[in-house]
Parts: sequence; structure tokens; C-alpha cells
Amino acid sequence: MLKNYQEFIPKVYLCLRRYSLAIFKKDLMAGVTVGIVALPLAMAFAMASGVEPERGLFTAIVAGFIISFLGGSKVQIGGPTGAFVVVVYSVVERHGYDGLVIATLVAGILLLLMGVFRLGTLIKFVPHPLIVGFTTGIALVVFSSQIKDLLGLHMVEVPVHFLDKWGAYFQSAHTVNFLTASVGIATLGLIMLLRRFAKAIPWGIASIILATAICWALQLDIPTIGTRFGQLPRTLPTPYFDFDFDRVLEVMPDAITIALLAGIESLLSAVIADAVIGSRHKPNCELIAQGLANIGSVIFGGMPATAAIARTATNIKTGAQTPVAGMIHAVVVFLLLFTCSSLVGHIPLASLAAILVVVSWNMSELPHFYRLMKTSRSDVVILLTAFFLTVLIDLTVAVEIGMLLAAFFFMKRMSDVKHVIALDQKHPDKGIEIYKMRGPFFFGVTDQLKKIVHDMDPPPKIFVLRMKHVPVLDATALQTFRELYDRCASHNTKLVLTEVQTEPVELLNQYGLGALVDQEILKETTKIIESVQNPPT
Repeated sequence: MLKNYQEFIPKVYLCLRRYSLAIFKKDLMAGVTVGIVALPLAMAFAMASGVEPERGLFTAIVAGFIISFLGGSKVQIGGPTGAFVVVVYSVVERHGYDGLVIATLVAGILLLLMGVFRLGTLIKFVPHPLIVGFTTGIALVVFSSQIKDLLGLHMVEVPVHFLDKWGAYFQSAHTVNFLTASVGIATLGLIMLLRRFAKAIPWGIASIILATAICWALQLDIPTIGTRFGQLPRTLPTPYFDFDFDRVLEVMPDAITIALLAGIESLLSAVIADAVIGSRHKPNCELIAQGLANIGSVIFGGMPATAAIARTATNIKTGAQTPVAGMIHAVVVFLLLFTCSSLVGHIPLASLAAILVVVSWNMSELPHFYRLMKTSRSDVVILLTAFFLTVLIDLTVAVEIGMLLAAFFFMKRMSDVKHVIALDQKHPDKGIEIYKMRGPFFFGVTDQLKKIVHDMDPPPKIFVLRMKHVPVLDATALQTFRELYDRCASHNTKLVLTEVQTEPVELLNQYGLGALVDQEILKETTKIIESVQNPPT
């Protein structure tokens, strides 16, 4: 009985059975490092999403701990990520933070259900061009949202839509604060130097510490976290749960987008981690953990969370062995919040903007985007549609339309496969036509069979379909068989299905077409085929 539920047992439970002090030392080093790296990123993602910086920290603490404690990956690091910036900003703009809470709670429930009903493996069917398209679009939107803070532009309000935003930037170009811009560009340059010549140093926290120290020592008059948001809290807020059922339908499209993004991002990160460490994650266990993490995050004043690919990679590089490293990372973020909240208020907003500019560049995957532009026309259409809809309209719309396009192109490809239904043998003198079918027989392919039957002139006495290589049928295929049977009967043509696999036979029986594959008919048809293939001498 327990074997049936092995896939839901968290990885930490399995790892702790063979835990040792040597493993803990490696997890401790990795957890501390990733916790330090996560601090500025969590605040930056929260601010880019239109919420207070502490909400990013609450997410890194609560969701980060739950994802590692209950997840299905050994080295996954969870928290706020760039993938959510666009959708969170949009939800907060339209529904406020309370609307975001409801959307995230619903998304958490959807993720739980996806895991419980073992839908984790279905995430892999999301087309790669769609993922790259909206990821690159998100990267461009994140970059665009940082221009005001990076350059210190004097703007009362930044427009939401991409084109309006850049129009407002150009109109306000004359208001650039050169002192703020110098800090932002200098931070950007420092990050580039660290990434090029000191890869072992966490560039995010190192650049923030140095920029903050210089600005504080020189008493530079530039915007900081403290001047915009005030003093950060030193601890987690009291858990608060207020679920407004009347607003569920209002935020449901956003909740579905959050759930899909969390599922896709977390399982993609787990697959990448598996390839590096030679492990195997549990997708359904991971989805359940993601669901609980998102619910827990907003109950403690956070925002949507998922696995962070970059922080997961850092966790691996610094020696993480088990999920304990991810749990330590969450504790480290909490300790930093508890002990350094007053210092965090001195961080320049321009420096945080510089970090997000680098993050957006890493997210964009531009070389890969260009390579995909050289693939098939349908993949290019999906890629560009997802990209432009994400940038110009909305990520929710991009995901929905992108999935619809991918489904239509898949059906088109399947229907275009040559020789799905091909003539095997034709014997006009005996009035027999034999066709061989190959591949899944679904609604995208049925027109081929209808055309063959329509073009039969004169109709044969016996029409044989060999189905040895047809693994599945759908409802449209079954209805096509019924129409084919009726048409054959009206022309006194005997329809025979041979070599039908077990599952299609069961469906034909359920649909009332079991007589077409009756054993006596099969034996009779086999004799006919053999007599045609081996005529008596």
C-alpha cells in the first residue's frame, strides 16, 4: 500500500535517514551562501512586482522553507522569482494586494490538486517555444520596470503598459538624476566585474553591500528602501487569513496563470538540478509542496513563490547535498531580517534596479531565442506570439493563447503526417480494398479516412482497415467509424477492422461498434486476405 504513495514522500525524509555531520557541514555552507544571495533578490523582485520589499523576504522565508521541507527535489531553492513579476504587478494594479492574496491562495489549491491527481508529468507537454517566449517577454518587462529607479527619473507614476511606459520614459529623460544614475550604473559595472573576474563571490550581495556602504559613508542624497518604504519589520507578521469567496471568479484567470507558472518553473528547475547532481525528483510531491508554499506565503504576508533556477544552481555549486540546505537558506534570510532590518533601509534603489537589470538579462536567454527563430514556422509563431503578448498585453493572455496555438499546431502536424492511412492492397476483380492505418487516430486525422471513403468509386464489396499500429482512438474517431459503417452499409459494402489492439477494441465495444471486430469477422477477413495474397496455383 505504501508503495502507491512513495511519490508523495518528501525528499528530506529520505535524505535524513542517511544524514551525517559531514553532509550537514556542506548543507550549512550552501544554505548560508544562498540565504545571503536571496536577501537582495527577494526585495528586488517584491519591489518590481509593485509590493513592499518585506513581502519578498516573507516569501523567501516561509515559502522557501516549505518548498525544501516538503518538496520532491533534493536541492531546490524556492522563493519570489522574476517569472512572477509581470503577473503579480498586473494583479496588484487591478485588484490590490488583497486580490493577489486570493489569487495566490486559489493557485496554491490548484497546485495541490495537480499534485494529488498526479498531473506533474503533464507539465512537460508545455511547448518549449512557449516557455522561452514568455520568459524572454518577462525579462524585457522586468528590465523596463527598472529604468525609473536606475536613472532616478522624476516621475509621479510609471504607466503599466509597455509602450506607454517607454513613452513616459522618453518624455521624462530630461529629469535624470545624475547622482542616482551614477550609483546605478556603477553598481551595474561592479556586478559585471565580479561576474567576470571573481565568480566565487556572490555578486548580488557583494554589490549591494559595497554600494550601500559608499552611499552611506558619503551621505549621498539618493532614494533608498528606507526613504520610500520606511523601516522594515524585524520579524514575520502574524498569520492572517481572510478568504473572500465573492472575488474568486474575478481573479480566477490570474490564479490559473500563477499555478501554471509555479508548476512549470519549479519542475523545469528540478529537471535542470537532476541533470547536474544525477538525481531524480518527484514531480507530484513538488507540486504539492509548491501549493502549500504559496498558501503559507500569503498567509504570512508574502507573495507567489516558485523554485528559483539561479538560486538552485548556486545551492548546487556551493555543495548542497539535501533539502536541509534550502531550509537553512530560509532561516538565514529570517536572521538577516531580524538583525539587519535597520541597515537594509539604507540600500539604494538604484543598486537594486541594477541587480534586476542583470537578472532580466540572465532570464532573457537571447542566444536561445535566436536559435529558436531558425526552427519550424509553427514554433516561431508560438515563440513570437508568447513574447509579444507578454510584453504588449498580459502574461495571462500570452499563456492562454500560446497553449491554444500549440494545440492547434500539434493537431495540424499530426494530420499532415504522411501515410497515416495508406492503401495496402487493392483487388478490383475480387471487390476488396485493404488499407493500413498507423499512429493515433484522433479528430485531427479523421478527415483523411472520410476522404478515402468518399472517393471510392465504385464502392468495394469488402473494405478492410488494418489497425495493428493504432494505439488509441478518440470520440471523433469512433464517430467517424460509425459514419463509415453507415456509408458502407448503404452501398452494400462490408466493413472489417483487423488486428485491432486491446484498448481500441474496448472503446469500440463501448461505442456499440464491437461487431466490427468480432472474432468470426476477423477470421473470415484473414482468410480473404490470405487468399488474395496467396492465390491457389
